[in-house]
Amino acid sequence: MQMYSNLLCQKTTTPVALYNSEQVYAMEQAWFAEGYDSFGLMKQAAWQMTQHIEQLYERNCLNKLSSGNGSFYYRHTRQPRASIWAGKGNNGGDGWLIASYLQQAGWHVQVITVGFENRDFEVGNTREVSDAASVTTDAIKALKVALSTGCDYQRFEDINGSQSGSETSLQADVYIDALFGIGLDRAPEGIYKQAIHAFNQAVQQNTGLTMAVDIPSGLVASTGEVFNRIAIQADITLCLIARKFGLHTKDGADYSGEVLDIPLIPYQKASAKDSNRQQGFNQALTPVAMLLTSAHSLNARRQNSYKGSYGHVLVIGGNRVDDSQGMGGAAILSASSTMATGAGKITVACHKAFHGALLTTLPDAMTIDLHDVEGVKRLIKTASVVAIGMGLGRDEKAEAIFISYIQAAITEKKPIVIDADGLYHLAALQMDNHELITQLREHSADHQVCLTPHSGEAAKLLDKKISQVESNRLAAIKQCAVTYGGDWVLKGAGSLILEQNSNYSQVYVCGVGNAGMATAGMGDVLSGVVAGLLAQQDLQSEVRSLHQAVVIHGLAGDTLVNQTSSNESNMLLVGQRGLQAQDMPAAIRHVMESGTRS
Repeated sequence: MQMYSNLLCQKTTTPVALYNSEQVYAMEQAWFAEGYDSFGLMKQAAWQMTQHIEQLYERNCLNKLSSGNGSFYYRHTRQPRASIWAGKGNNGGDGWLIASYLQQAGWHVQVITVGFENRDFEVGNTREVSDAASVTTDAIKALKVALSTGCDYQRFEDINGSQSGSETSLQADVYIDALFGIGLDRAPEGIYKQAIHAFNQAVQQNTGLTMAVDIPSGLVASTGEVFNRIAIQADITLCLIARKFGLHTKDGADYSGEVLDIPLIPYQKASAKDSNRQQGFNQALTPVAMLLTSAHSLNARRQNSYKGSYGHVLVIGGNRVDDSQGMGGAAILSASSTMATGAGKITVACHKAFHGALLTTLPDAMTIDLHDVEGVKRLIKTASVVAIGMGLGRDEKAEAIFISYIQAAITEKKPIVIDADGLYHLAALQMDNHELITQLREHSADHQVCLTPHSGEAAKLLDKKISQVESNRLAAIKQCAVTYGGDWVLKGAGSLILEQNSNYSQVYVCGVGNAGMATAGMGDVLSGVVAGLLAQQDLQSEVRSLHQAVVIHGLAGDTLVNQTSSNESNMLLVGQRGLQAQDMPAAIRHVMESGTRS
C-alpha cells in the first residue's frame, strides 16, 4: 500500500462526526422519502467519485515525477488504465457507473465482476441481475448503463487460477474496489475471499493506486473489524454521505488509507415525513463518536504564579513484591510525563527500593514509601490529583493499599486516575461485589475519575474474553462506563474516549498516534499526561479533559516518528521501530509548548 499524505485527503483540525451503518441507511431513506430518486443519487455519487479519481491519479503522477521516477513520461502520455472490481450490490453499481464515466473521459477501463453469472450480462434478458426477476435494482440499471457504453468486463471466476491470463487482464494504474459496501458484517468467503486476495496481489505487482468506494471491502463499517486480515488494502477511501466509525478504529486505519469525504446529501437538514419516524431519524443524526486529530490550544500562564498554581500530583505505584525487581519504571514514566505536561509539583509513592532511581531520573520529584499508609493518606489530603495503579502489584497487600488509598481519595473528594494494576484490582473487587465499586461510581458523578484500560484490562473489568471486547470496542467502553462510572479511554488503534456527566455522554476517537507507541510503558506515560492536565486548574475544563490528554499523548508519539517538513529538521525524530516510552516526555513538552497561545 502506498501513502498519499499530500493529496486532497488532508487531516482536518475540526472534529469529524462518525456514524454506523444503520445511521447512514436511515439518512438515505429519509432523503428518498422526500421524493429524491435513489438511482439519481447513485449516479451523482459515481460522477463525483470519478472526478476525484482523475484528480488523485494526476497528483499521483506528479508525485512520481517529483520523485524522479523514470517511467513517469511513458505512463503519463499513454491512456490511463482502471481496473474496477464490482460486486452485485449497490457498491458494485457505483463501480459500473464509475467505469462508464471514466471510459467517456478517455480511460481504458475493465470491470472485474465477482459473483456474476454469464446470463447477468445479457442486457435484453428479462431475467434481471437479481434473485427477484421482476425487480430492476439500481445496481442492474448501473450495469446496463456501463454495458451500453461499451465497457469491457471479465468475470473473476473465468480468470481466477489462470495465471497467464490474469496477469495481463489485471494490469492497471488505478484499482477501484466496489465489491462490498457498509452492510458487510462477517468474513468474506469463497470466491469473494479469493477476489480480495487477487485484488491486493494485483495492486502489489503493478504498484497501482488503490481506491475503495465508500469503505474497503472486508472492513466492518460499524466496528472497524477485519476478519482474518481479509480486506482490500486501500490507499484512499472515497467515503460517501457520512464518515463511517469503522474507518478510524481497530483495523480501520490499516486498510482505509486516507479518507476523502463525498457528502452527497444535506442529511443534517433532511427530516422524516411522519412524527413516528422523526425520533429515529434524529437518533440517526447523532454521531456515535467524534474523530479528533488536533488538541485544544492552551492559554499562556500568568507571570504572577508559582508551582502551587499548577497543581500537585500524587502518583501511587512502583511496587516491589517478594524481593522481585518490581515495576518501579512504571511509576517513574508516569511521573516524568506528569511533569512534562506541566504539573507544578509531584510526589511519587513507590517502594523505597526505587527512590534512588526515581530521583536520578527525576530530581524535581518528591518521594514517599508506598507502604507508609498514614503518610500517603496525608499526601492524598493535600494533593490536587491522585494517579494510582502503575506498577502497583497484584498481590493481596497491593489490593489492600489500593482499596485504602482509593477510599481516602474519595473521602477527600479528589480527582482520580486509575491505570494498570489498579484496573486489575478494580475488576477483582467488582467480581466480589465490593462496596468500593459503588463508592467510586457515586464519586464519579461529581468528581473527575479517569480509567485507562487496554482491551485486555477492559475484558477483565467486564468479565469477557479479549476477542469479545475487540469485536465491538464501542459497546465495550460504554459498558465499562455504566458499570464503574467515570471517564474512560479504551487504548488501541484509534483509541476510544468516553466522557460523561449527568446530562450526556460523548465518545471520541483519537485520530493521531502510531504503531511505534505499541511498546512497554506507553500506558504509564498516558496516565501521567491525564493526571498532569487535571492538576492545572488554570486551564479550561475542555483543555484538562481526558480526550485532550489522549490527543496530546498521540501527537507526542507522532512527533517522534514524523519529519516535520523537508526544510526543517526534527531533532526529536526516533522512528517507529526504536520508539520507547522514555522518549515521550521530551515530545510531550514540545507538543504542550507548540499548542500554547501567546
